[in-house]
Parts: sequence; C-alpha cells; structure tokens
Amino acid sequence: MKPAGLFTILLSAAVLAIPTMAVAGDVFLPGETIQYDIKKVFSLGKASLTYNGPQTVNNQELVLITFRTEGLNFYDEEKIFVDPVDFYPLVVERDLDIWGKKERIREVYDQKAGKITITKIADKKKSQQVIEKKGKIDNIYCFLYRYRRSGSFKNNDRLELKLPTKDIAIVLKKKEKIEAGGKKYEAYYLESEPKEYALWFDLSPNRLPLRIDGAVGMGKTKMVMKEYSPGSP
Repeated sequence: MKPAGLFTILLSAAVLAIPTMAVAGDVFLPGETIQYDIKKVFSLGKASLTYNGPQTVNNQELVLITFRTEGLNFYDEEKIFVDPVDFYPLVVERDLDIWGKKERIREVYDQKAGKITITKIADKKKSQQVIEKKGKIDNIYCFLYRYRRSGSFKNNDRLELKLPTKDIAIVLKKKEKIEAGGKKYEAYYLESEPKEYALWFDLSPNRLPLRIDGAVGMGKTKMVMKEYSPGSP
C-alpha cells in the first residue's frame, strides 16, 4: 500500500477542518438570549431575542429565532424559521394579543419566487394576502443575526433589505459610545434609509445588538439591552 501523498494529506486535513471552521465562524450559540427594555419617554415593557438554533421541521433543517415583547395589555411572539445557509426567513409564526384582541399570523416565504403568503386568523375569521417582490425578502431580526454572523462592519457598509411592506437600506455611519444594561460600550451605529430604524452593535466579537430603534413590536420605540446570556454549544 502506497503512502498517502502530500496533496491527499492536505485535502483530508482541510475536509476535517470544515465543520470546526463553520462552528467557530458563528458569533452566537443555541440558547443565546438578549433581554431588552422597551422605552419611549418611560418604560413600556420588555422584549427578548433568542437564538434557538437548529430545528427539524417537516424533515427540513432550519434555524429558529424567537422574538417576544410584553407590555401592558400587549403580547407579541414571533417564531422565525430561517434558512441555515443564508439566514433569510422561510416561515414566521406570530401570536398577538393586543388589549384582548388575539391574532395568529403565519407568513410563508417563497424566496425563489419572491413571494410571501400571509394567513391571518382573528375573531375566528381567516384571511389571506399574497405579497410579491423582486429578490429575497427579509426580516429585520434575520438581518441582525446575518450581519452579526457575516457582516464586514466597515464604515459606509450599505445593506439593501426588502421587507414585506417596504424596501430600505441600512448604512453603517460611525462608531460611538452607548450605555446599555448599566455598562458603557463602544458601538457601531447604523441607520436606515429612509430613516425608520437605527441600530447599535457592540465592537466585541459577539457584535451584540445593544439597541434597536424603530417600528419593532410596540410601535416606534427603542429597545435597549438589559441583560445578555451567551448560550452554549
């Protein structure tokens, strides 16, 4: 039996290294949870953003992200099932209770066709709406994780987002100091065009979304990080 050549040895080493590199490339782990205070002039409630990690749904490997907001007479939970390769949404299941009015919403994203089918059940009535777009359709929370995972975080980075009801661009403007959870952070500041969202990510390898301003959960509010749990492999 001939000894393995140098090329074969290097190729084998590279193949063995691929899973480790893929895991090491992620800056978040299953169970990672970020707790937020929801504020306008005063506190309106709380929110949490959880990276649940890989899930098998109908024999398909997906990633689940959960966003939950709670306030006075307000509850909103979004289960966002994401493509594990590109982190674009595939299914969003939303459970709403606003002043006792309950709604269940299911959004199914056909990314190849550029189409979302939205099914809503409220007051025992079912309605359906189809939205069509050119290109991949996004979700603001998917964007947070995708940019944390693979964004360059360079000045003037410009990211185009096709959200279900609007198209925006998010631009990295500058670095600045910000306070969150009783601590001071150096952060990247990003702003949307048109001006609807503002985002702050910390400069650490975790790229934590420290603050999110805009139409999230309970209308035009700001969500400021209160507590962070890193998750585990």
